[in-house]
Amino acid sequence: MTARLEEVFAAVDAARLRRNLLEMLDVYSPSGKEEDIQLYLEDLLSSAGFYVERQEVEEERYNLRVTMGEDEPLLYLVGHVDTVPAWDLEEFGAREEGDLIGGLGSADMKGGCAAMIEAWLAMAQALKPGRRPSVGLLLVVGEEENGDGSAVFLKSCSPAWAVIGEPTGLSACFAHYGYLEAGFVTHGVRSHSSLPELGHNAVESMLRVLLHLSKDPLFNREQGNIVYSIREMHSSQKGFVVPDRCESWIDLHLPPELDPESVQQGIRRIVSSAGQYIPGLDLNVAFNFASAGYNLGTDNALACILEQVYPRLGRTLKFDSFRSHSDGNLFYAAGCRPLILGPGALEISHTPEEQVDFAEVLAAARIYAALCLGLDRYAVLNLERCGSWTSFDRQATWVGCRD
Repeated sequence: MTARLEEVFAAVDAARLRRNLLEMLDVYSPSGKEEDIQLYLEDLLSSAGFYVERQEVEEERYNLRVTMGEDEPLLYLVGHVDTVPAWDLEEFGAREEGDLIGGLGSADMKGGCAAMIEAWLAMAQALKPGRRPSVGLLLVVGEEENGDGSAVFLKSCSPAWAVIGEPTGLSACFAHYGYLEAGFVTHGVRSHSSLPELGHNAVESMLRVLLHLSKDPLFNREQGNIVYSIREMHSSQKGFVVPDRCESWIDLHLPPELDPESVQQGIRRIVSSAGQYIPGLDLNVAFNFASAGYNLGTDNALACILEQVYPRLGRTLKFDSFRSHSDGNLFYAAGCRPLILGPGALEISHTPEEQVDFAEVLAAARIYAALCLGLDRYAVLNLERCGSWTSFDRQATWVGCRD
């Protein structure tokens, strides 16, 4: 363990971290309405002596970017400050039950954001400017919608690495599922509800289309690798009539090696035969969003750092694939290598039961600091050996680096 990291670990302040997380949870920040949380975080970081840059996304919506060190950041800690809309505006805020901290965004991902900010504050507190790593902190808007905050950042910057604090239970996800959003619309013929034989029910057609899809091997949940969820379905509401229109949206999470284009072709193939089994079918299919997955492997500097830090923290390191969509897909497409790693559980995110174990948040702060300092040392060793900042291999000795 290097002297710098020991100093930073000692500077991590659990009370400060807990206080900041609770205050963040009490600020309502759904996608599109993130300004209040950004004003809070801007004041927090400015008060610590940092210049905080606003990156405008649209009116009253902006990212916050902070850097430290003497060189261009090789790694950014990236957190999104937005949440899904509240299920109950009276109860969305922070709640405490011992070390469990609940509330909207506690896992996805204000817990990760708070840990990144604490790592940042601890590094600034423990290290004089000349000893600080060349890293960045990026707090973005819009991840829960279309990733417009990260897209703005990536127009002008694509760092070598990004660590994104989505909830993984502190598993290290160097692999990431792809994502595809598929929309289906069936059309029918309206008639009075008491005379359905005179019309054509678009809802019945939609149900049969979805059943037809589920019977194809592509959508076999037991044998296939595609994770799909029928997210919503609604019909025309015209009173006491047979509905003449029905719309349904499906989320598909694709294994890293699976190309979204091939899945689109597969869906078009399946629905092209649906008319043989569904009389009078009038169907339109659209794919509004697609993003490929990736697999970086674990033969890299960050994985090596994690393998040495986790035992120090009394934790077992697990490598995994991140199954949901995140801004990691955007960073990878822009030429960055994103690691998804954060406190909390994905399965309870976006639900009224959302919560995070504070012990995981505290461990995450130390892990983020270790990644910042460890990659900085790898970069220095690589520069000394190869005269280049661009590649980092596992042969570089991190633990024994001079400080």
